[in-house]
Amino acid sequence: MTLIRNNMMNLLEIKDPQFLKTLSIKELNELSNEIRSFLIEQISKTGGHLSSNLGVVELTVALHYVFNSPEDRLIFDVGHQAYVHKILTGRAKDFPKLRQFEGLSGYQKRSESVHDHWEAGHSSTAIAAVAGFELAKSLRKSHEKNIAIVGDGSLNSGLSFEALNYLGHQKQLSPIIIINDNEMSISKNVGRLSKLLNKTRSAKLYNYATKTNRKLPKFIYRSKVRIANMIRGFANNLTIFDEFGFSYYGPIDGHDIKNLIKFLNMAKHKNRPVVLHVITKKGKGYLPAENDANGTWHGVSAFDIETGEFLNKNKENILSWSNIFSEYMMEFAPKHDDFRIIIPAMITGSGLNGFEEKYPEKIIDVGICESFSVCFSTALAMNGLKIYLPIYSSFLQRAYDQIVHDLTRQEAKIVIGIDRAGIVGADGETHQGVFDIAYLKHIPNIEVVQPANAVEAYQLLDYAFNISKNSVALRYSRNCTERYLNQSYEAITKPTWVMHDYQGTANLIAYGDNFTRMDEFVKNNKLPINVINARFIKPMDELMVEALLTDSKPLFVLEDVTKISGLGSSILEFMSEKKLLKNIEILGLPDEFILQGTQEEIYKLYHLDTEGIIKRILD
Repeated sequence: MTLIRNNMMNLLEIKDPQFLKTLSIKELNELSNEIRSFLIEQISKTGGHLSSNLGVVELTVALHYVFNSPEDRLIFDVGHQAYVHKILTGRAKDFPKLRQFEGLSGYQKRSESVHDHWEAGHSSTAIAAVAGFELAKSLRKSHEKNIAIVGDGSLNSGLSFEALNYLGHQKQLSPIIIINDNEMSISKNVGRLSKLLNKTRSAKLYNYATKTNRKLPKFIYRSKVRIANMIRGFANNLTIFDEFGFSYYGPIDGHDIKNLIKFLNMAKHKNRPVVLHVITKKGKGYLPAENDANGTWHGVSAFDIETGEFLNKNKENILSWSNIFSEYMMEFAPKHDDFRIIIPAMITGSGLNGFEEKYPEKIIDVGICESFSVCFSTALAMNGLKIYLPIYSSFLQRAYDQIVHDLTRQEAKIVIGIDRAGIVGADGETHQGVFDIAYLKHIPNIEVVQPANAVEAYQLLDYAFNISKNSVALRYSRNCTERYLNQSYEAITKPTWVMHDYQGTANLIAYGDNFTRMDEFVKNNKLPINVINARFIKPMDELMVEALLTDSKPLFVLEDVTKISGLGSSILEFMSEKKLLKNIEILGLPDEFILQGTQEEIYKLYHLDTEGIIKRILD
């Protein structure tokens, strides 16, 4: 078949994966090389998840060679390693708009293809999903196979353990769990499970038995896998998967297509739960990604292939909000021996690599375990430690019960950095930080704030650590802002809002980046609008709120979250409590999941762009 033999652009002609079954092992390897080159070229232009996809090329080709998608279901945990799957299922032509507005999703997307059965932007859901698919299969008495492709970092999560616990004792079910083990998730893996996997990787007798090319009698050669498992048992090297009740095979070279096909065919014909432990090289085929130990090449912006330099660099003294908060922690740490940062597997994403290098004893990475991170932090705080917990807005959703039941109910105090608050852009629905105000503001004993600039970030962090008696959640976006350059600043001692001028004919309440962009536009254009900085979302500055509600000027509230249960809702509740009557227009996001796109594209789509808002106010 000439579809994939001659040049890379023939990848654009792929319609579905059935063509793979006609190819030789040599041709499958050639295809893998072409896919790897295609990924590097495309992602260098659009940005996206590079390292994870380069690592699973041969594995994904082998999976589609052995199984029959879409009848057999491939469930990729997280989904950001599904780019090869997208190419093999006919979507290579869509890669120029990868992760862009109205373009190809960076994750599996059910509306994109019949080959996508499960959507996930957060880790550790695949095994639980496969458990459900397997039980449904047994009830229907159908015969498809359900395969979960799970990164080793995702196994740290309690959800993965709960699913393994269920499946291991369901002998009538036959799921296949592929552990894609590259010894790293987004950041390096931590904890006992990582050490157990290392032990399995390094078992010499077992590796010898599974990988030896020595000539053996044919009947022994065919039983090589069984012999390997016997040796592992005699060596007391039983894995956690054996203990759960799975048939475990591995480690297996994840870049050896011939061997992968052999093991996948074996798993396909087993009628019990199977784990295949596959070793892959994250970033394989692109040296900067292969040599990356920090997760820099996990999710990337556009870059120069030859030099490995990223194309979109910040201007001097312009930093991401994550780095602004990280710089504060660098100053705070040496002054407080009792200070610790607890972080769930996002040291690089939260801009804390420099902190880890300088104060390794003051930062604890607990892996992809958001619920545990909140509960753990609470217990530390109860024992006198000052705790900072940076966590993405959409990931904090996973720890809601711990915030309610463990942290706030027990009146413990920690400082939470809500990273990626508001519209995050290319990662789409699963990562948009548009629900955190709604799921936090109704909980007692927690305050929610958001700075509009770096100086205010320092002020609010000082307030959170030194003044407030409650836990404080500080929201900040994925955007950048001007760096704090040792300016003096006044302490914030209580929840207050800020309004510098009061000469306009309309009042606009906003917070964070929205306040900054609206305030700058109003000042630059000398517009008759008072822009109020609502830096305390909970509790509000009730004196100012009451003054604004009793003013005759029109009142607008601008949100970067859903209109349901945002700051505007709090103002309406306050108005009801005070028995006041005023027309208020809330400008926020609708009651729906917000698709991928740049912040500007999303704001324009929902009429929240700066010019659109100004026009509505002035009209």
